[in-house]
Amino acid sequence: MPAEVPLGDWLMRAADGFTGRANSTLTCGDPGVPIREALAAAERFALRHGIAPTVHVVVGSEHEPAIADAGWRVNLDHPGGAESQVMTGPLEKFASGVAVSRDLPGWWDMTTGSEVTAAQRHVLGSGGNVCFASLTDNGTVVAAVRGAVVEDVLHVARLAVRPSHRRQGLARRLMGEVAGWGLERGATTCALQVAVDNQAAIGLYEELGCTEHHRYRYWTPAGS
Repeated sequence: MPAEVPLGDWLMRAADGFTGRANSTLTCGDPGVPIREALAAAERFALRHGIAPTVHVVVGSEHEPAIADAGWRVNLDHPGGAESQVMTGPLEKFASGVAVSRDLPGWWDMTTGSEVTAAQRHVLGSGGNVCFASLTDNGTVVAAVRGAVVEDVLHVARLAVRPSHRRQGLARRLMGEVAGWGLERGATTCALQVAVDNQAAIGLYEELGCTEHHRYRYWTPAGS
């Protein structure tokens, strides 16, 4: 079952392996113990939950050198890319229309065509202000995005367009609609994450008024 356990200011997370963020220890703030002890606790937590020991580290943060000294390394094989950047921007610059949320199974079929697991439902659907927006062509979902409002921030994730329908402005349209949905719910700012080598997506977000806020990487024990 999905789990979140604090370690001082750090947060150890597990969700049956679904997404890096939900299955890593967030290393922001003071863990309350020496870094090596904190990393050992994070590793034990991961092994108890059947996931690979992983820590989520902001690039240039105070803990990064100590994590490297403890024998951990950047996970260059991470499916989402070794390094990602978080981008933010004002919603009012690109809001256009208002997205209508679909049910989670129908939206999820866009990218997997499979049943939604309990962990996926928890990670994607938890929280009161969540939107699964999509666009269809002849009854088939061809583009999808997830939005979630937390306080005044719209968190955008899992934007996807089928290869057959790319370069038709669908991603821009979805971003505009989910931004409109967020504005209706009190959000003023957009936050999203994107792999640093995904220049096409970064270019789109920059055109929408988003700029880089920070970068992060996933680290694993050397030899794992």
